[in-house]
Amino acid sequence: MDMYIGKRIDGRYEIDKLIGVGGMANVYRAKDLLQDRTVAVKILRDEFLGNEDLVRRFKNESKAISLLNHPNIIKVFDVSVSDKTRYIAMEYVDGITLKDYIEEQKVLSWRETVFFIEQILSALGHAHEKGIIHRDVKPQNIMVLDKGSIKVMDFGIARFSRSETHTVTDKAIGSVHYISPEQAKGDRIDAKADIYSTGVIMYEMLTGKLPFDSESAVQVAIKQISDAPTPPRLINGEIPEPLEEITMKAMAKNPLKRYCDTAEMLGAVEEFKHNPSIKFEYEYMDDNSPTRYIDKVVNNAKSSSPKKKKTKFKLTTPVLAGVASAFAVGSLILCLLIFNASGYFKTSVDIELENFVGKTINDVRDNADYQKNYNFKYEEIHSAEYAEGEIYSQNPKPPKKVKEGAKITLYVSKGKEIIKIPDVAGKKRGDAEKILSRLGLSVLVIPEKNEVVEPGTVIRTNPVPGEKLETGGEITLYVSVAAGQDLVIVPNLVGIATAAEARKILESNRLIMASPLTVESTLPAGTVVEQIPAALTEAPVGSRVTVKISSGVVTPPEPEEKTVKISVSFDANAKSSQWTAVLDGTNVSTFSANPSTVWNFEIKGKVSSTLVVTNGITTQSVTIDYQNVPAYSLAIQGAKPTPTPTPTPKPPTPPPVVPTPSPTPVIPPTTPPTAPPLPAGKEL
Repeated sequence: MDMYIGKRIDGRYEIDKLIGVGGMANVYRAKDLLQDRTVAVKILRDEFLGNEDLVRRFKNESKAISLLNHPNIIKVFDVSVSDKTRYIAMEYVDGITLKDYIEEQKVLSWRETVFFIEQILSALGHAHEKGIIHRDVKPQNIMVLDKGSIKVMDFGIARFSRSETHTVTDKAIGSVHYISPEQAKGDRIDAKADIYSTGVIMYEMLTGKLPFDSESAVQVAIKQISDAPTPPRLINGEIPEPLEEITMKAMAKNPLKRYCDTAEMLGAVEEFKHNPSIKFEYEYMDDNSPTRYIDKVVNNAKSSSPKKKKTKFKLTTPVLAGVASAFAVGSLILCLLIFNASGYFKTSVDIELENFVGKTINDVRDNADYQKNYNFKYEEIHSAEYAEGEIYSQNPKPPKKVKEGAKITLYVSKGKEIIKIPDVAGKKRGDAEKILSRLGLSVLVIPEKNEVVEPGTVIRTNPVPGEKLETGGEITLYVSVAAGQDLVIVPNLVGIATAAEARKILESNRLIMASPLTVESTLPAGTVVEQIPAALTEAPVGSRVTVKISSGVVTPPEPEEKTVKISVSFDANAKSSQWTAVLDGTNVSTFSANPSTVWNFEIKGKVSSTLVVTNGITTQSVTIDYQNVPAYSLAIQGAKPTPTPTPTPKPPTPPPVVPTPSPTPVIPPTTPPTAPPLPAGKEL
């Protein structure tokens, strides 16, 4: 029996079960008596306590993961590096490794692959920001939880990018099937080594195979350095071409040809999700490409082999030499004439590539210059976003120069397609999503507790089977989750000022935020304007929530100038007179009107104007809305001139009356009464 099972470590961690055995440490499930929670405790095995190299690596892992705090990285609660026991107490997750999941599924759908890769890149990006390179990224070190979220673990050989700069050349560090070429050669490595390993994982998920395999680890390492992997689409033709491009760029032999960081690779994945027909046109092969590397090795081997002595041949007859020379010259001239006549030596002209996006397929087909300069290939796809016949993408893309006659692929919209919704109830969620997505529908998944339908299975859809939707329409899948499964209410994020604040709110609710999408909005830049799933819906713990944030104030487009026709009619009471049209205070036309006539004219503007029609006595006005109303008619009511009234004479104004002042009354002085005499004996 294991010596730790049933024991307490540091009086706090009660070891319950051995759950994993590694190269230098064992992992146990334990009860944290202080926090009353289940944890995983990784303990360095006793036989390695005296091994300075392994102790150093264990300390590296402790130091590395204690700095990390990310929902896709195993959390560390406690670290002990005492001489007695070296352990790491960390988050306990109940799941299987990504390696086990791949072997169980054989080949993952591209949607599952993208779902996992986004989480892996997000986790590694966080570590790289802290200056930590994992160096052992492989599916065996990634846990898949039952909700679909992943946790990257085992930073056992991680190093700080600012401390050490080289790997150990005499030891195989990391799993040889996933290590980068520079690791295999013992060269300097950086964060791009983790990107290469991520590319290998992506390759394996999409194809079900490793790019390089052999019975010998040394042979695999050599292949990592020198061999080119089989393109994934040759193994699995259902892989979208852009995902193949992303995978191959991540796995470029030359680190300079890979993505510069995880954020750039994650951005490419997001671009693919938004536009599955995108063409990246990466250049990840160069003069140091694998085939050239092999040729170089072979040529070097040939040059180092013993050279055979060449036999010199001498012409004994000068005539034979002359005949041979004449024959060679004649043959050369004949070849030149033939090639010249066939246009073989015609020089190709470089031309500036036209931008065809926004044009229609008829614009291109009817343009003689386009047909002369380019060799077109058309790919027509149903689209809800673009009008039928509109070109929405091209490959290659301008600005760039191409040879005259270059092959240009134009992607043309076939417009919306009416789709009859199939019945996917009873199918697994992934299979149902695949079916509906291929029909061009936008799929929203809502988990729903159900004790009858197997978890992960579609219960129903909205709209229901048999109804029709246009391409791009949204269909909701209600997917069963176990009655006891841990669900949380999605918080309302709309109106939150920053994506960082929204992320904190989600993490506090045990949810994950996908990479934010920026959309045009008049709200302040960074404000959350939309979220998927919607607020107050239920979602499994660990689910991803997509938020759309405002790009800032959007300047409204300049309205186009429009022409409006004005029809002015005069009734029978109108007197012949000169009429004038005044637009926003400026005269635009005059007209001599008679009873029962109509006066027509046009005015131009962009937003709105006030039109006044007057003859000095009668005035009519109307406000013109150029953008909404195509034409106006204005009826002028007849009116006789109003006579000027004769002023009534005013009565004469009487002279002002000056008031006579009243005489000031004379008030006689008042004699105060004499006080009575004081009684005798009193003093005042």
